[in-house]
Amino acid sequence: MAGHVVVAGGGIVGRTIAVALASQSHIKVTLLAGPDPARDVRASAISAGGRRLFSRTGVWPALADKSQPVVSMAITDSRIDDAIRPEILTFEGGHGADAFAHIVHNDAIRAALAARCEDLGINETAESAVFYDEDETGVTVETDGGRALQADIIVGADGRTSRLRSIAGIGVIEKEYDQYGISGTISHARPHHGLATQHFLPAGPLATLPMMGEQSSLVWTERPGFARSMAEMDPMMASIEIERVFGLSLGRICVEPPLIAYPLKAMLARSYFAGRFCLAGDAAHVIHPLAGQGLNLGLRDAAALAELLIEAGRIGEDLSVALPRYEKWRRADATQMALVTDGLNTMFSRRSDILRAVRSIGLGLVDRRESLKAFFINEAAGLEGDVPRLMRGEAI
Repeated sequence: MAGHVVVAGGGIVGRTIAVALASQSHIKVTLLAGPDPARDVRASAISAGGRRLFSRTGVWPALADKSQPVVSMAITDSRIDDAIRPEILTFEGGHGADAFAHIVHNDAIRAALAARCEDLGINETAESAVFYDEDETGVTVETDGGRALQADIIVGADGRTSRLRSIAGIGVIEKEYDQYGISGTISHARPHHGLATQHFLPAGPLATLPMMGEQSSLVWTERPGFARSMAEMDPMMASIEIERVFGLSLGRICVEPPLIAYPLKAMLARSYFAGRFCLAGDAAHVIHPLAGQGLNLGLRDAAALAELLIEAGRIGEDLSVALPRYEKWRRADATQMALVTDGLNTMFSRRSDILRAVRSIGLGLVDRRESLKAFFINEAAGLEGDVPRLMRGEAI
């Protein structure tokens, strides 16, 4: 029994699921990619586990020369007007293919996945799934192009506002943050040497992630009004504002427009499956961006789901029996990461000198204990816990 899977959603996670299934099995995949997405100015930190997944599925060769390894990371906790920002926690991130993360433009990831889908002959359409129905033998998926597709299961990787999640009757738990994210690319006069920085400031963290050349990706959490004004600001004035907050450790900064601003929230689906339907990526979970783990959670979804579906198909089971196993495997990881990032954001965004001193002491203790640092590095690399085979670099 091979089976047929419809994947709804042509983003990074949806395409990763399609590529993982098609490259590791004979399961038929139909990708309802939807319309072409708008340009995405953001970049993502691909964990070591994510890189292994992409390597095993044949995606990484197209990304290798477009990715910047994170050689080291430094964390500070300070006020904006502090003349000196001492590093209270540092990590060595490894070199080249051994780095715990690589920074890659989202558009480059999407392009590499699209090319790999074409190489594998995946049946792809620009249509979107608008409805589905199921019985004991399979699902019927209706598209906005008027087609009805028959399959064993359907995967909803259609984003945080997932239409299919609503159709399946799966509720969500949400938390709105009184914060916006600011994202974009900056150029700088001095080389970053592969250093990622995270400055915890009163309104939220400001991170710079090293990219190819003398550029970095900016991920900044701020007050809603300030964030919106930054996105609308002249690039030269925005560059000056970033220098004021970030400092001149990278020399003069120049914003590569546009900057984008967007509201931040956390969201967890109450269930990851319903019958022959399951959720993956942002349709299942959205977390605060301060740890840079949102996409990596989605990649772990993709690797785990592919592994379970392929194992079920190989022993002749109905593919739908894999979905409760998938929820059991993935739900705890996503819930834990959502709680950790929410707690860190709450703790570091409070304006209190006493709390700031406690934070600094705590992080300083971590900095001096190599075993703890190794644990956090492995966690960031996606190599802790029950890791799917593809993320260990193994074939399914």
